[in-house]
Amino acid sequence: MKDTLKVGDKGQFSFRIPAEKTVPHLYPEAPEFREMPTVFATGFMVGLMEWACLKVLAPHLDEGEGSLGVHIDVSHSAATVPGQTVTVDAECTGITGRRVAFHVRAHDGIDMIGEGRHERMIVPWARFVARVNEKAKLARVSAIEPIARRE
Repeated sequence: MKDTLKVGDKGQFSFRIPAEKTVPHLYPEAPEFREMPTVFATGFMVGLMEWACLKVLAPHLDEGEGSLGVHIDVSHSAATVPGQTVTVDAECTGITGRRVAFHVRAHDGIDMIGEGRHERMIVPWARFVARVNEKAKLARVSAIEPIARRE
């Protein structure tokens, strides 16, 4: 990781919520989820928060690097319906070696819907892919494709 990332660096990312990002679509195999209201799912909110942090990190990564979410501690305090736009603010709050901490907040234009802390680990993609593929062999499942860093 480049030394350009600093504590206090911020980013903002907005996403219009489609019906496919609601609770019934989180695990369509689960009848319990399919029976729930069509509101933005907590699992998808977490992913959106991670996406905002990825955007903050992107210009600071070296070639062949990426980041993995390693910790999440967030609230989900208000429902959001499809068609609303959720905006996530992410602020770097700490850098310890390859581990980067963020404060994240999500708002849907009416309510603050979630807030908390997220941490990501900067990793070399080739090494990560090799480890995952070794695990796939042990588990006797398909290996993953090599990951290319995308902007």
